[in-house]
Amino acid sequence: MATPNYSYEKRQRELAKKRKKEEKAARKSQGGPSGGAQDTEASPPANTAPGSGNEPSNAA
Repeated sequence: MATPNYSYEKRQRELAKKRKKEEKAARKSQGGPSGGAQDTEASPPANTAPGSGNEPSNAA
């Protein structure tokens, strides 16, 4: 079995952290006073009508 390459894994974690930080900074500079809510959270979920198949059926 091959030995784990810890330095590679650490580098990948660091790159992911850096990418996430840059994305957050970009969102913050573009955003404005929106309160942090994204438009995907503001819209209601699709197919929430009764009988749409989202809830489990008890007809067993």
